Amino acid sequence: MTEAPVMTTTRDIARAAVRDRLARVAVELFRREGFDKVTASEVAAAAGVSRSTFLRYFGTKEEAVLSAFETNCDDAVTMLRARPAGEDDWTVLRHGMGAFVQPYYENATDSLALARLIGESAALRARRLEMMFHWRNILAGVLAERAGRSGEADIRYLVLTAAAMDCLNIAVEQWTDMDGRVNLTDLLDQAFATLAPRDPGAVRE
Repeated sequence: MTEAPVMTTTRDIARAAVRDRLARVAVELFRREGFDKVTASEVAAAAGVSRSTFLRYFGTKEEAVLSAFETNCDDAVTMLRARPAGEDDWTVLRHGMGAFVQPYYENATDSLALARLIGESAALRARRLEMMFHWRNILAGVLAERAGRSGEADIRYLVLTAAAMDCLNIAVEQWTDMDGRVNLTDLLDQAFATLAPRDPGAVRE
């Protein structure tokens, strides 16, 4: 097998660094001026690049903000697949949601500011919901795989995953409303406990 040229790897690393810098500049500008008041051209100018360059990395302003969540679903899939085979689906999903919570602990100040930015913009909230709809289908499919099923996840797995992601959203909303003064993991545990089945095995056929 022929190895990929080092140049390709270097180029990818450089591109990722530029993309990260553009996203950080964009978020900082949106936080100061308001998401809806700032254009892609203004973000590009603040970053010292052309508008076309900015749009090569991000198709929309929303994408620049929400790029911070791009790897969350992949991490959650890894967590779900790593759980014990006999574990009930609701417990599996609770652990999977840890992938979405972990970034909030890596930089609580920036995460809080980002959560507020999204909450204040209808456009960002709508795009965020689109992302979560896509993630719901992926995670429901993993639950189906764990049960030895192929093809699309059935309605039960979709409902369970949708409920899990709503628990996550509500926990983050509460955490944001309380200025990050409470433990996000505790809030998520409380949300999951509210919907936990009396018989964990009841979520499986």
